Amino acid sequence: METLIPIINRLQEVFLTVGAEIIQLPQIVVVGSQSSGKSSVLESLVGRDFLPRGSGIVTRRPLVLQLVNVPPLEERRRQHSGNGDKHNSQNNYPGIKAEEWGTFLHCKNQIFTDFCEIRKEIEEETDRSTNNKGISPEPINLKIYSPNVLSLTLVDLPGITKVPVGDQPEDIETQVQEMILSYISNPNSLILCVSPANSDLATSDALKLAREVDPDGRRTLLVVSKLDLMDAGTDALEVLLGRIIPVRLGIIGVVNRSQHDLNTQKSVADSCKDEQVFLQRYYPSLASRCGSRYLARTLSRLLMHHIRDCLPELKTRVTVLTAQYQSRLNSYGQPVEDQSATLLQIVTKFATDYCNTIEGTARHIQTSELCGGARICYIFHETFGRTLQSIDPLGGLNELDVLTAIRNATGPRPALFVPEVSFELLVKKQIKRLEEPSLRCVELVHEELQRIIQHCSAYSTQELLRFPKLHDSIVEVVTSLLRKRLPITNEMVHNLVAIELAYINTKHPDFTDAAQVSASVNSQQAEAGDAGKRWKNEKMPSEDKGPVPGFGSPTKAINLLDTAVPVSRKLSTREQRDCEVIQRLIKCYFLIVRKSIQDSVPKTVMHFLVNFVKEHLQSELVGQLYKQPLLQELLIESQETAQQRTEVAQMLEALKKASNIISEIRETQLW
Repeated sequence: METLIPIINRLQEVFLTVGAEIIQLPQIVVVGSQSSGKSSVLESLVGRDFLPRGSGIVTRRPLVLQLVNVPPLEERRRQHSGNGDKHNSQNNYPGIKAEEWGTFLHCKNQIFTDFCEIRKEIEEETDRSTNNKGISPEPINLKIYSPNVLSLTLVDLPGITKVPVGDQPEDIETQVQEMILSYISNPNSLILCVSPANSDLATSDALKLAREVDPDGRRTLLVVSKLDLMDAGTDALEVLLGRIIPVRLGIIGVVNRSQHDLNTQKSVADSCKDEQVFLQRYYPSLASRCGSRYLARTLSRLLMHHIRDCLPELKTRVTVLTAQYQSRLNSYGQPVEDQSATLLQIVTKFATDYCNTIEGTARHIQTSELCGGARICYIFHETFGRTLQSIDPLGGLNELDVLTAIRNATGPRPALFVPEVSFELLVKKQIKRLEEPSLRCVELVHEELQRIIQHCSAYSTQELLRFPKLHDSIVEVVTSLLRKRLPITNEMVHNLVAIELAYINTKHPDFTDAAQVSASVNSQQAEAGDAGKRWKNEKMPSEDKGPVPGFGSPTKAINLLDTAVPVSRKLSTREQRDCEVIQRLIKCYFLIVRKSIQDSVPKTVMHFLVNFVKEHLQSELVGQLYKQPLLQELLIESQETAQQRTEVAQMLEALKKASNIISEIRETQLW
């Protein structure tokens, strides 16, 4: 099972190269406040001084620290000279003539044998991506090879701070906490909280953050640092026994190097010896379960078991993501080799999708709203049909208008019969009212055909989205085609109404005969007259009727030429009969024409606009775009698509490498 940690280290290197956070790898995250002793704890695990020190936030970028146990130099030399097997697991570093060394992921093929240089490189690399003493989420990957370390993977994060110092941002506390939470929220991470023994653990910021994501403490290990700095007469025995702060993974006490030890360059090895002496003296019952060496063994054991538990889910996650990213890469298409074939393929695909949307056979069927042919059908039979049905055949006509038209049609002589000219005059006026909703129907269908362009663009192939200039050109060609057909269709619809106005067919089979209408009206009036006489005989003697309307009083002369035509008056029986006859005839003929228009307009729109566009769309696109000088310009790929393809390809390569690494694990290695 010892081989599991190096495997996770390799996986970390693979995904760090692409900056991926989609794979939550098992790791140990070190959390603590400033001056809590984090750096001393990490250096004790390595056995060397290599971390920057100073006031304020020294760690300003996540440091991914991978510790790799290697055989001592003499043993490596002996094995190398003995068999020369470069593939031997203990003979992978034959060319390195150092006992201990470090490498950075950002420094390719550069080996650091001086740990002071490692510290300097950490400081310089931190300054490269941070300004004004701020922090950066971009990690630094450091791998240390030594025979004195146990294989471990740790992530050192900036120390929790409260007050910005110097040039630090005002929100430095929030930034640090958000960064820490982003790491410890990973369910596959173990949380190593470092809190000094000379402070109240109940108010530990590190434990507070850990509890937010791990309330039961199942992933948390507490390190109580600075045991030697507690006040005289006090100790941390209750804390170390877990009676104060319950933590599932355990509580380990350590003794850090003092500032005097650092100033005198006291070695980490000597500090570990003094640490054991202190523990034996003050905590004899817990000495075997505390100290830096025990901490290293515990962390290695916990990490190995944690990796073993996470591996099945990790393997499944890598497999699923590999399939997803392969699909995404395929959707971006391959680099264009044959421009003519590519353009023709895209144009044909768009034209097919456009026509299928009208026919209702598109692959992407919307469920939230009507689209394409379905909306056109709705416009014809619901919007347009209901609008025509709502038009009153006699709307805008009152009895006075009808009577005026009758009188104007008779001229100076009183008419014996209702003049036909008045009927035609009035019915044409009513038929004309059908033109506006008919043209509005054309406009609505034209708008929907425009909307289909955007619909097809939204659900079109990724190839079309790859080439924004081609996309815009296709939209322009289709829009132009629709724009050309709109006036032609409007003219035809206008002609439909004009045709109806050109000849009033009173011999239409559905039109009621005028004589029948006149007879029916006369019969009704006769019945009404008889009823009126019976009612009149029962009344009192009639009152004085006064002067005859229109002629005035006998004692007063009136100039009839100056008298205005009355706006309204009671019509005579003859006038009522004539008006009703005309109104019935107008209504009858209007309904015939309305029915014809309701049937003819959709057919006209389909023939002159919809079907024409369907039949000529592809040829129009090919004719306008399939030109040699335009090919290269139209098939310029968008920068965003090219970048996304590169990123997806890199991630896919990383996932494939990760899959290969995980596949190396055998069942026997898990136990």
